[in-house]
Formats: sequence, C-alpha cells, structure tokens
Amino acid sequence: MKRGFYTIMAAQFFSSLADNALFVAAVEMIKASGGAEWQRAALVPMFALFYVVLAPFVGAFADSRPKGEVMFLSNGIKMIGCCMMLFGSHPLLSYAIVGLGAAAYSPAKYGILTELLPASLLVKANGWIEGLTITSIILGVLLGGQLVGPHISSYLLSFDFPFIDTPIDTPPEAAICILVFLYALAAWFNTRIPQTGAALLPMHSQEQHSLAYNLFALVPDFWRCNMLLWRDKLGQISLASTTLFWGASGNLRYIVLAWSAVALGYSTTQASALVGVIAIGTAVGAVVASMRMKLVDAPRVMNLGIAMGLLMLVMNFIDNVWLAAPFFILLGGLGGFLVVPMNALLQHRGHNLMGAGRSIAVQNFNEQACILALGGLYALATGLGLSAFGAIVGFAAMLAGFMWLIKHWHARNCVQHPEEVARLMDIARRDPGHS
Repeated sequence: MKRGFYTIMAAQFFSSLADNALFVAAVEMIKASGGAEWQRAALVPMFALFYVVLAPFVGAFADSRPKGEVMFLSNGIKMIGCCMMLFGSHPLLSYAIVGLGAAAYSPAKYGILTELLPASLLVKANGWIEGLTITSIILGVLLGGQLVGPHISSYLLSFDFPFIDTPIDTPPEAAICILVFLYALAAWFNTRIPQTGAALLPMHSQEQHSLAYNLFALVPDFWRCNMLLWRDKLGQISLASTTLFWGASGNLRYIVLAWSAVALGYSTTQASALVGVIAIGTAVGAVVASMRMKLVDAPRVMNLGIAMGLLMLVMNFIDNVWLAAPFFILLGGLGGFLVVPMNALLQHRGHNLMGAGRSIAVQNFNEQACILALGGLYALATGLGLSAFGAIVGFAAMLAGFMWLIKHWHARNCVQHPEEVARLMDIARRDPGHS
C-alpha cells in the first residue's frame, strides 16, 4: 500500500470516531437540558437529512476538487456543527450540520481509493476502510459514553483557563469540546493526503448556463441511475435488503440507548457500551461472511434478516446485562453476515450498470432515506407516547415483514424472469473480482 493510503486511513478513523462519540454527547446534551424524548430520537434522522437532500450533488462535488481538499472541508463543516452546539444552537440543528459534513465526506473517502491505488488493491483497501470504520464506531460510542460520564467529565470541567470565561459548564459540552479537537486532527491528516493527479470533472458544463441550472441538471442523471438499480432483477433485491438493514440498524443504536435506560436502569455512559457490543457482533459476522460466502450465494442470506427481526422481540424479555451482551453480539453477527454479501452483490450490479461512484451515491441515498423515514416515524411515535418496548416490537415486525416480502420478490423474479436472473447470476459467478 502507498503511504498516502495510511494517511487516508488515519483521517477516516479520527473523523468517524468523533462522529460516533458526538452522537452520544448530543443525546446526553438534550437529556441534560430537559429536552423531550422525541428530540433525542430525532438525532438519527437529522444526521441523515443532508445525505438525502444532497445525494445528486455531493458525488459531483467530490469529483470537481482534489479529494483530500473535499475531506478537509467536510471536517471543517463538522467542526462548525460542534461549535454551534457549544454556543447555544439546538443540538438537532447542529447535528444536522455535522451530517452535512459527513454527506460530503463519504464520496471523497471512497473515490480517492480508485485514484490512489491500482484495481488489484481496491478490494483489500475497502476491507481496511470498512474494518477501521467498524472499529471507530465501537470506540467512538464508548468514548462518547465515557466523556459524558461522571469521572472524565469532572476532570475536564476542572480545567480553568486564566482570564478566559468559557461557556463549557456541563459534561456534554466538555465532551464536545474534546471532539472538536478530534475533527481538527482528522482535518490535519487530510492536508497530508498526496495529490493523485487524477483529472478533475467540473460540476457544471462549459455552456453558457447559470451554476444553478447546471447543478440541477445533475438531478435527472442521478434519478436515472437510481431507477437503473431498482429495475435490475438482482440490483433491486440487494438494494432493498441493504436499504432496509441500514435503515433499521441506523435507528437501532438509539433504541438500544432508550431500552437500556428502561430495562436495565442504565445511564447513557453504561448504555453506550451495549451499542458498541452490537458493532462487535457485526464485525465478527462480516468477517465470517467474507470467508464463507460467495457473491452468487447472496440471495440466500435473506432468511437471516427475517431471523433478526424475530430475534429483536426477545429484547423485551431481557432484564440483565449478562443476557443482553451475548444477545447483542448474536444480533449484530446476523446483521454483519447478512449485509456483506448483499452489499457486494449491490456493488457488483452498480459497477456493471453505471460505475462505482454513482452506484455508491445511489446506495447512500436509499439507505439514508430509509434511516430518515424510519427515524422520523420513531421520533413522531415517541412524541405521541410510544415506549422503547413498543418501538422494539414495531421495528422487529417491520424488519421481519419487509425482509419476507423481499425474499418473495426475488422468488417471483426467478419464476417470472428466469432467463434474466440466471444470466445475471452467471455474470456474477464468472466475475473474478467479485467472487
């Protein structure tokens, strides 16, 4: 691997670490200020908002400038969101700004790999990136929980800068102050990313049109790519499965925090450890799937999605951590085993239909739109009085029911379009880069 790759890895690790720690800090900030339960639940969809709104544009923006510069600007936006939270803006608005930075960061993070590395190293590089991201999720949630806990927060709040009166008076504010420095560290690594020499693609054409006209011209092309995947007999199944999985799991991390408070009497610091346990299970499941599954076997894992939904119902009967920890490892493991082959199949079909960059943008759009929709529904239901136990039943039924429908959708495709499905599966079987 080139040295620049490890610089990218370091920047990604610290940026993702801060993202996940900030989620816990924002939850605690709303809780400490007396904010309603629905506001805490709304943090998840607010982070996804700009992923959806800006989906047609962020990929083109990442291609129009050096990727390291785009990543640097994205971390700068995240720092602005943190500072807004520190100086009085509502955490929901501030967290949405951090999500804006994350939305711009994603296509640059993956796009620079194709510019920096040869094709023979891309699978290995993506494996490193995904492994590091899962590690940062685990450590980030744990870090956020510890920063808002009584031991570390009291130490941080004991600092007194001479002649400077800071607004840092609560544990969440002290935690966010530390996270600003983490984003700054990630931004510094961004400045060390080497120029790849790849040709830049302007966001607008050279014709005499306004910038707004050329930007909105990207929307029809993005929508065409979106529909290409949804009409493909394998692409639609893998896209539906990954969209449903990430939509449910993206909101599950807050549901676990809420459930832990009710079922186990846990504080935010203690509950954050259980969210990390789910991520550990997901990492184990992903590794096992990468060793055991082939691309053509991806449709077979849909039964695991149904099993995940039914298994979630067991959460309502758990009342101690000794049962909760192994349960969450199992739940996360099923998810990791499900999403890896489905994600590989989706990338394979996207690469063949429209190219890797556009397919990633389409995938991000659909997954974040599902997180936004489900999170919005959960926040609304919480505002109307839904308990954490009720939310678990609803999410379990939704996950199992929709995965059952997707499974039968694929079975119908095999019956009604057997030649097309067989041809696409044969393409996947013969592709040496995706076996």
